[in-house]
Amino acid sequence: MSIRSADLDPRPTPEKSAPSQATDPLTVTFTCSGQAVGKMRNVLAVTMREPLEEHFMLATDEGPFHGGDATAPSPLALFVGGLTGCLMTQLRAFAKRMDVTIDDLCVETTVRWGWVPKDRIYETLPKSFDIEIALDSPDPVADQVALIEAARKGCFIEQTLGQTNRITHRIRTETGFRTVP
Repeated sequence: MSIRSADLDPRPTPEKSAPSQATDPLTVTFTCSGQAVGKMRNVLAVTMREPLEEHFMLATDEGPFHGGDATAPSPLALFVGGLTGCLMTQLRAFAKRMDVTIDDLCVETTVRWGWVPKDRIYETLPKSFDIEIALDSPDPVADQVALIEAARKGCFIEQTLGQTNRITHRIRTETGFRTVP
């Protein structure tokens, strides 16, 4: 697979129309194919596979610390931005369904990781995820809190972070793919 930098287009290309409010459980599936280009830059073809199909081209890069040129956000910037954007989207989507008025919305997210040198490399560990929500609404605080609680449960990224996850890695070899323990 090869992705050209010229393929980067931030606009989605929907293939099917979005389903209306589902009444049965659905599976949401995304895939991503990445290609290293340049020093530390990566071009990423991200596709939502189900329940509908959408395509996005993204890029990541690192700054001088890792030998990159900072031509795109770092993976961590996209991660923190994705978490913040996911929660903000759910707040606004669910506000309509829960009859909560939002006149203005600002979210400040702070994520901290530990960074531990190990010989010539390093290891990381999550330390904290703090999200502060400034919700301008004439509705009672109890309704606003209920909205935040619902949005937390509807935010795919927050739900993923809130549980233990199994992440598998496989490497391509001459005889096929092999699981990396």
